[in-house]
Amino acid sequence: MKNLKTLALSLSIAAFLSCKGNTPQNQVAIIDEFIEAPVIIANTKPATIQIALLLDTSNSMDGLIDQAKTQLWDIVNKMSSAQCNDQQALLEIAIYEYGNSRLSANDGFVREVLSFSTDLDLISKELFSLRTNGGEEYCGTVIDKSLKKLEWKDGKNDLKMIFIAGNEGFNQGSVPFSSSIAQAIEKDVTVNTIFCGDWNTGTQLRWKEGAVLGKGEYMNLDHNQKSTYVATPYDDEILEWNKKLNNTYVYYGRQGEDKKMAQVEMDEMVQEASIQANVKRSVAKSSSNYRNSTWDLVDAMEDEEMREGFFKSENLATLPDSLRNKSMKEITAFAKAKKQERTLIQNKIQELNKKRDNYIKTQSLSESNGLESAMFQAIKKQSSSKEYTWD
Repeated sequence: MKNLKTLALSLSIAAFLSCKGNTPQNQVAIIDEFIEAPVIIANTKPATIQIALLLDTSNSMDGLIDQAKTQLWDIVNKMSSAQCNDQQALLEIAIYEYGNSRLSANDGFVREVLSFSTDLDLISKELFSLRTNGGEEYCGTVIDKSLKKLEWKDGKNDLKMIFIAGNEGFNQGSVPFSSSIAQAIEKDVTVNTIFCGDWNTGTQLRWKEGAVLGKGEYMNLDHNQKSTYVATPYDDEILEWNKKLNNTYVYYGRQGEDKKMAQVEMDEMVQEASIQANVKRSVAKSSSNYRNSTWDLVDAMEDEEMREGFFKSENLATLPDSLRNKSMKEITAFAKAKKQERTLIQNKIQELNKKRDNYIKTQSLSESNGLESAMFQAIKKQSSSKEYTWD
């Protein structure tokens, strides 16, 4: 019954907000009048999609990094439709860079930029921090290190993939790629290779061989091609609702305030790269893949493990001033109210995004991009061996 009441409430409010005469400015203000439904928490753990992105950051790879920075949000949005056993699959992304002379030769010119993370703001920040420089590109070494150092899942339906992108010989370095990929197969990790350049050249440089051994896909792309997005009449409104969405996040913890500031800073950085890329980011933030339970009160109350240990003095002391002296009951009620407000805003962004997509289709336009398209096709194909469906 509680689930049905929650659904009915959400539908009623969504219908009200869509009525003519309700402006974006006054819609959020009336939300509190409707908040009654409890937060519903799932009891079973969903499957996880793990993507280790291994990026060549040598001199010639600026275009690849630019694509990764802006197209991350397309990938996240498409992952939002992944279901396993009727549950939304979780998404974790790790980043390695290789082939950069600024990196240590003792480490094979390889650096773990970020271990597996669900923190999309942090993932984006790390991509924006990457800088290219000449170096030696050792594919076998970076694959080997990512397999040994990352915490790979072992669930039956967990989908584990490496995507390695570069443009030099795949067989360079002291660690044979064949032995690295053999480790991947033992861990049920699929290795996909993306050659930045001509298909035949990549084949000659053994990138296709790497994909065949890794039971993955061999792909090529023009890494210097600019990401293409279509401007639509809905973009500005999505960005306005994104600002309201940011206001539903309530920081706590040692890094909470900094994380809250980083959320807005990443909006600005992505928008500087491309307004439409920030529209995609806003849509991603309205999905279940955008989770911040380590610093946001509302997400923490939704996370069973985080909620159990939340009411400690060190957490309460870092809440905003308006909440620090509230009781546990008052804080919980506040978090539920903010959750309802957030859900309504996210639903509005999703609704506008559907209109955006329809507009692009009716105009016979396309936003398909190199890195994003290559990765998504491989992910969807490889998920077919497990119990995944795609909305």
